[in-house]
Amino acid sequence: MSSLDAIFKPHSIAVIGATPRPGSIGREILSNLFNYEFNGKIFPVNPRYENIHSTKAYPTVMSIPDPVDLAVIVVPAAHVYGAVEDCGRKGVKGLVVITAGFRETGAEGAAREEAIIGLTRKYGMRMIGPNCMGVIDATPRVRMNATFSPGVPPAGTVAFMTQSGALGVAILLAVQKLGLASRTSPALVTRPT
Repeated sequence: MSSLDAIFKPHSIAVIGATPRPGSIGREILSNLFNYEFNGKIFPVNPRYENIHSTKAYPTVMSIPDPVDLAVIVVPAAHVYGAVEDCGRKGVKGLVVITAGFRETGAEGAAREEAIIGLTRKYGMRMIGPNCMGVIDATPRVRMNATFSPGVPPAGTVAFMTQSGALGVAILLAVQKLGLASRTSPALVTRPT
């Protein structure tokens, strides 16, 4: 289980493909990390910006001077391989690949997915995705909402995993609506079928 700490208990997160563009997934994930008050360092990565969300942005994950535990990748599918390679060279141990355009798109996408899986094995990284909603750890010591979900995860004592992003969002919203915040603690991982 400790090999998953970089994903579920990171001390630092790079959002590769972060952007200030309203309505973009890169903006939503970065906003959710800040708004949920992640208990660690957040590094926006995008070569087009010097600052995003009033935070210094970096052109690549390699240019971040600090160690990075988790990289959330939201760049176009054609650029994921390069981002994963950079993460491996940087020593990042956990990846959450939000980007779609892999196995679900056919043979070419499946080949791209196999290539990034090969990189995770080469560098000893763990990966959630590709084509996923993200991960949440609502425990007070982590407070990580690395998703593009509109729901706010409550802290508590129960965790759940789902393969469906739509179901994950529905459950998060239902937990909020029913006021179960004091009794649940979703550690949410999603990956579409």
